[in-house]
Amino acid sequence: MSVFYHILIADPISKKGIAELQASAQLIVDEKYGLKEDELARVIADYDGVIVRSQTKITRKVIEAGKKLKVIGRAGVGIDNVDVDAATEKGIVVMNTPGGNTIATAEHTFSLLLALARNVAQAHASMQLGEWKRKNFEGIELYGKILGIIGLGRVGMEVAKRALAFGMKVKCFDPYLSPTKVKNLQVELVNSLDELFQDIDFLSLHVPLTQETEGIINKDNLKKCKRGIRIINCARGGLIRIADLEELLKSGWVAGAALDVYEPEPPPADFPLRGLPNVVLTPHLAASTIEAQENVGTEIAAMVIDVLCHNIIRNAVNVPSVDPKILSILRPYMALGEKLGIFMSQWVVNRIDSLTIYFSGKVNEYDTSPITRAVLKGFLRKVAGKEVNEVNVIFLINTLGIDVKEVKMSSAGEFAEIIGIEAKTDGHTYQAASTFYGRSHRLVQLNFNPIEASMEGILLLLENKDRPGIVGKVGTILGEHSINIAAMSLARAKAGEKAISILNLDNIPSPDILVKIRNIEDIYNVQLISL
Repeated sequence: MSVFYHILIADPISKKGIAELQASAQLIVDEKYGLKEDELARVIADYDGVIVRSQTKITRKVIEAGKKLKVIGRAGVGIDNVDVDAATEKGIVVMNTPGGNTIATAEHTFSLLLALARNVAQAHASMQLGEWKRKNFEGIELYGKILGIIGLGRVGMEVAKRALAFGMKVKCFDPYLSPTKVKNLQVELVNSLDELFQDIDFLSLHVPLTQETEGIINKDNLKKCKRGIRIINCARGGLIRIADLEELLKSGWVAGAALDVYEPEPPPADFPLRGLPNVVLTPHLAASTIEAQENVGTEIAAMVIDVLCHNIIRNAVNVPSVDPKILSILRPYMALGEKLGIFMSQWVVNRIDSLTIYFSGKVNEYDTSPITRAVLKGFLRKVAGKEVNEVNVIFLINTLGIDVKEVKMSSAGEFAEIIGIEAKTDGHTYQAASTFYGRSHRLVQLNFNPIEASMEGILLLLENKDRPGIVGKVGTILGEHSINIAAMSLARAKAGEKAISILNLDNIPSPDILVKIRNIEDIYNVQLISL
């Protein structure tokens, strides 16, 4: 039976993107523009996915009303209009299109930089008034000047390339950037903002708005620049303290500013930079090109289809994105990891302090974080049920206060591939490791002792003193109640000490049967595990 998903397009995207969504046999697409929060909250319950640009806000209220919501697509880079934390808590994938408008934004940034250097906007306005005041609009050349860039992501990198083509020198500050990424680009990567501000002639911003970056351009920082600095902002309005910028523009310390973004948008009528002769303002046009709109529309459409119809996640901001080819390789490991997590959640019944998930074998050649999420998803299923998924699993594990570590081991020992987990609780450590046997899943280690048990169906796990007759008594009780044992495995460190037995059963024993087994002498623990 076919499964249908309902998609709401809440802001206009390209016709080609809409057509791509409508062409999918599994999607039903509605277009409803200009919805306010209350209106959107009333209708969102009918939809599995919603696509927005920058106008519509997906707030916590909207997300909590979206009982079926699985994916939020933002056609564009910024996600300031989406409550990502609320979406993550609800297990909703949030995606954007960081590459779709890269060139458009970089080109607009450089257009504003050129406009500042040559007073293009001011000269045009003068000509429109019928004036001819050449001496009033003397500019500066870009050749040999120093451009400072905060944030060397996709857009920042493209701006740097254009600056270099004009003969400028480029200094960059990005604390998260690997130096190897820019080794073939003739830019200077500095270690602090103070170092960046020294000697630059222009400053361009290309970072998201976060607690770290809010108000990053303020009076104190601008005073660290030399007199005559020119500023371009096509990133986010909240990066600049407008009152500070206004003061320094009027004093001449800042020679000029060009802004495309504001906080809020649109800026109020009394926006203090309106009318200043050394300011260029554009109404958030950086991504407004025919090509960019086409790109982000078709890109977000394809990504939403992938999530809903093919379970492939790309460019998600709240879950690791995996290339489809890599995902096809990782899927068997993810299935094995989830099964191991389910096993551990039923075996370890005490409060957990920490989990260590470890891998060895060929899987270590890849990013194992999707497998880790699968293990945690299985582990939390007992607690959170169907509400847990790959998106909210990290949030949920953190709310429980469980410390999670991921370890890659160099050797798999006697097995080609291993996924293992250690759970620490009340001073005790529980450990299990699993691998593949053909396409089936096998438990191959318990508490660091070798075992060989199928991870399918009903498992009866016994912890007992290693002595003759115990398994026979268990078998007798099960046989008396027509519970068939399909297979049995034993793990122990030394003869006569504590042993762990796993019995694969064909039927689920009743609670009364489990009580009888627990009452057998020298049995310490009995766990029924359903996989």
